[in-house]
Amino acid sequence: MLIEMNRRETVKYRPVYDRIPEGFDPLFDVPGDFLDFLLPLHREFTPRQQALAAKRAVVLSRAHRGLSPNYLPPSEANRVEWAIELPEWCKDQRNQMTGPADDAELVVKMLNSGAPGVLLDLEDSIANNWSNLSLGIHNILEALRGRLTFFDAKRKRMVAINPSDTVVWLRPRGLHMSQGGVFNDDPVSASLFDTASIVYGIDTGVLKHPLTFYIPKSESAEEALWWRDLFRALARAKGLPEDYIKCMALVESHPMAFEMEEFAYNLREHLLGLNLGRWDYMASLIHFNMYDPAWVLPDRNTIPHNVPFFQNLRELMVEICHKHGLLAIGGMTALYPSRTDPELNERALKVLAEDKKNEADCLMDGAWTGHPDQNEIAVSQFPFPNQMEARRPNPELHPDLRPVPSGVGRISLEGTRAAVRTVIRYRFGVLNGKGASLLDGYMEDLATDRIYRLMIAQRTINRADVKIEGPDGAATEHTPELVSLIFDEELHRILLELPPDTDAEVFEKYGRARLISEEMIKSGQFNPV
Repeated sequence: MLIEMNRRETVKYRPVYDRIPEGFDPLFDVPGDFLDFLLPLHREFTPRQQALAAKRAVVLSRAHRGLSPNYLPPSEANRVEWAIELPEWCKDQRNQMTGPADDAELVVKMLNSGAPGVLLDLEDSIANNWSNLSLGIHNILEALRGRLTFFDAKRKRMVAINPSDTVVWLRPRGLHMSQGGVFNDDPVSASLFDTASIVYGIDTGVLKHPLTFYIPKSESAEEALWWRDLFRALARAKGLPEDYIKCMALVESHPMAFEMEEFAYNLREHLLGLNLGRWDYMASLIHFNMYDPAWVLPDRNTIPHNVPFFQNLRELMVEICHKHGLLAIGGMTALYPSRTDPELNERALKVLAEDKKNEADCLMDGAWTGHPDQNEIAVSQFPFPNQMEARRPNPELHPDLRPVPSGVGRISLEGTRAAVRTVIRYRFGVLNGKGASLLDGYMEDLATDRIYRLMIAQRTINRADVKIEGPDGAATEHTPELVSLIFDEELHRILLELPPDTDAEVFEKYGRARLISEEMIKSGQFNPV
């Protein structure tokens, strides 16, 4: 199993894809002539996507053999002066509220929250099931048309989207994923499927601003060319100018951090900014440094928001963005406010203000939140409308993006237990069709689930070299047998906390969630899915 594998073992590329359910008939279950629209795009872009995804496995294998990602040689991206012209409609993005597109109530509430931007997500915060995906695409199209509603049970009335200047961002699935079942056994790039479904389904004449996507999970500057070519091809297919579709891109993988400027240059006709997706970035750091004992990360919730491996990247990202006229957006604060727990609510909003103030002090232009109660505090930390003109004097052009996290946080058995408990409960949510779950005050989605799975594996792999503190202060060696025992004990604890009248199916699903989570760790399934 993975936690015992040879350190020089090659990482194999394994396509990750969602299957369409049995009984699906493309002739009836997708709109109009969408398949005719999709097929030529599929023939052009899916082979390229598969090749790019395979290259990622090579880069990861090299890192595991000691050849870590690094900066690229000088190129036009950093040798010549270039800048984009930021459109007026997106100059204020001090907060981008983010949530799953398959939840119509949340979508409407986010769009009515007053946030400058709202991201409707088809990726980390929804379960990767056909039913969730198709509902998410439907909700996105209805929201873009201004027609999406939900029934407010408390007020016993329908709630619609209020007119506003909120910028609507759309996040498809990443290039690591494929969608099965559309063309028989021939998988389609999930990024292509999601993006094409939205472009095909919308009349751009009803939009208040151009279609604007959020590119996730990129790992190289070369991948920007795939997105550039896709946006151009989709625009041509709809009779639109080639540069019509706009986007932002998340920096959430370790290799991408070294290629941000080249990525932005390749996508400059479409790109409006970069965003530090720090939870996936933390997962990627663990993955790429999996076999280095110096990189065994502390318990996640003891890592400060200004830890150097984040802070150095924040400052570099801001410098690159502002140098070229792009927005620099910060990440999500996972601790959630509560309307029923005043103590938790106060702590969550205090953490939020400190986190966003730190990002503003790094000269970022805005950040992400996931709850309407966070919007006002987040927005108030950033100057209006942005800090695009702000630059640090004499910035470091190639800062250390792998500063070892020594002297930070705690590495404890308690932290491992918290990780195990979270992945079991998160996977239980996925089995119930939920891609994000509020657990112990933290909004946990696929990114944080991935952090915990990687953290558990990392502690097991490096158990001979790293002291993990037990309850009595003594070192606790994380053998595979101990990890299995912790999974058993935490599952037992979860089940004991359920109400006495809980349905038997719930117990069975928690058991499955426990088995799936441990198996994903043992078999090395650390791709974000």
